[in-house]
Amino acid sequence: MSRALVLRRIAAEEFDDSIAWYDRQRAGLGREFRATIEDHLRQITDNPERFPRVRRNVRRAVVRRFPFVIHFLVEADQVVVLSVFHTSRDPGRLKSRR
Repeated sequence: MSRALVLRRIAAEEFDDSIAWYDRQRAGLGREFRATIEDHLRQITDNPERFPRVRRNVRRAVVRRFPFVIHFLVEADQVVVLSVFHTSRDPGRLKSRR
């Protein structure tokens, strides 16, 4: 059973900013990035427990085509996305997100 998906404001901003950045790099690349992330989000909501825990209850889905990871929490009836995070960024910035 698929859970509802909630993107925290900062995660939605990261996602939107990244789409815009990829669009500036090459026409259509932002659309490809969006489709790749949305596919991962579907996989997460369909079976969130298949992704490993990386810190307490935070789980991580690694995106293969683009250098991103998605950090999320699994709650009873929803999945809360904490970040759509580029792997070159400082992971210490994620510690405050819960």
